[in-house]
Amino acid sequence: MAQLNYSYQPGSGIAGGLLDISPYRIDSRVNGEKVPGKLKYGMGAVCGSKPGVNVAVPNATSEQSDFEGIVMTGYTNELSMDGEVVLREYSTVGLLRYGSAWVRTVADIEPAYGDPLYLVVDGADAGLFTNDSNEGIAINGRFRKESGIGDVAAVDIYDQPV
Repeated sequence: MAQLNYSYQPGSGIAGGLLDISPYRIDSRVNGEKVPGKLKYGMGAVCGSKPGVNVAVPNATSEQSDFEGIVMTGYTNELSMDGEVVLREYSTVGLLRYGSAWVRTVADIEPAYGDPLYLVVDGADAGLFTNDSNEGIAINGRFRKESGIGDVAAVDIYDQPV
């Protein structure tokens, strides 16, 4: 049987996607990571070498004030020849500054509604989110109970303190 209906709507629960139509703000920045694919949709990003211009994956020296937002999919990148969407150096990325989105989480966490939100800044999980205060820096936000595809969860982030 032929497929008769095509949707332009992305699936629900995909890292870097909006959760709902609540108010949000997305700013544009440049991917400052030299390694293609290091920065991914749904990750938290921090100020890069040029604050306000580029962003990077957090590292051990990152602080709460460095947090720029969640890397969002703009549905503008194509699959590579390997079948993956890869964010390359100098590509423009959208960063959710406040709103509700699907984020990448550390493996096997089960956040409950209202759990605090932390950004992992060190190790292999840098850029992922968790509800464990021992693993990262506090982000002005909270987890929602919904879960997505794989290690993905819904969060609300609020205007970050200045």
